[in-house]
Amino acid sequence: MILRVSFLFVLLAGFIFSSSAQSIELLTSGQAVSIRGLSPVNDDVVWVSGSNGTVGRSLDGGKTWQWKIVKGFEKTDFRDIEAFNAHTAIIMGIAEPAKILKTIDGGVTWKVVFTDSTRGMFLDAMDFYDNKNGVVVGDPIDSKFFIAKTTNGGNTWRKTPGIMQSNAMAGEACFASSGSNIHYFRNKDFLFVSGGTSSRLHDDAGGRPIPIIQGKESTGANSIAVRTDGVRVSNTFIITGGDFTNDKDTTRNCVLTHDGGHTWIHPTTPPHGYRSCVVYITNKKLLCCGTSGVDLSTDSGMTWRLISTNGFHVCRKAKNGKTVFLAGSNGRVAKLVM
Repeated sequence: MILRVSFLFVLLAGFIFSSSAQSIELLTSGQAVSIRGLSPVNDDVVWVSGSNGTVGRSLDGGKTWQWKIVKGFEKTDFRDIEAFNAHTAIIMGIAEPAKILKTIDGGVTWKVVFTDSTRGMFLDAMDFYDNKNGVVVGDPIDSKFFIAKTTNGGNTWRKTPGIMQSNAMAGEACFASSGSNIHYFRNKDFLFVSGGTSSRLHDDAGGRPIPIIQGKESTGANSIAVRTDGVRVSNTFIITGGDFTNDKDTTRNCVLTHDGGHTWIHPTTPPHGYRSCVVYITNKKLLCCGTSGVDLSTDSGMTWRLISTNGFHVCRKAKNGKTVFLAGSNGRVAKLVM
């Protein structure tokens, strides 16, 4: 009897160890680029974008990479990218002037599909709900957040009229930290989060306060992830952020909601510092990352476990696959190993 109990304990202990043994596997590094744009089409096709006009593409799940500097944009910071397949992708240049470019030949050539030289123009993030319909958000101009949409795969963009744009409070803006502060729904509604002196959740009805750290230019919400159940989108989502100047501080760096943001829940064990991006892996399993490390939750975001102290800016799950990729400074791209 004692032998059987001991054997059962060994089996159980082994199962617990194996089920919790997640790690981050580095795929590539060494490029002189800070990567904040990441778009895995599937488990094999992965695109990234970042500083110094750089775009990277892998067709074998990150084993090998093709790196290009977009001609004429050598000083542009491409903070977000949306890829549709191995040949077609859209990159977002943040400012001076703000530009969006598209390729249909795997990054060999790029066409400018949007440009805006308005003073103060600064794009923050894009999101697409399919290969045709997308939205881009930018910092406030004349106290109005910039919004533009496309219905033809990014070939053309139409600005949302000022009367329909969300008002910004003094000192409020968005963070172009991971391309994940906006979510576009299939019914053409969208949500985005802001930070700075005020941090709010914005939709067509305007902005609502988020109980996340705020009050300084470096604080606030950076990323929003919405839970989906097949094709149905729920009112359950999670927001991460913090203070990027104090990236190990856990003060009010994560909030959850189950009713579309009318009420909020703070995790019992929050992520271990500032987190610029969060993603759902399954309805219960989530990953978030920031400059001070990577955290995993297996209980819908209520408790978080630090699985790596290596910093990354962005994490994304493959649109048509299961692999979760991460990217950050020094040209680093990695994947989550479960």
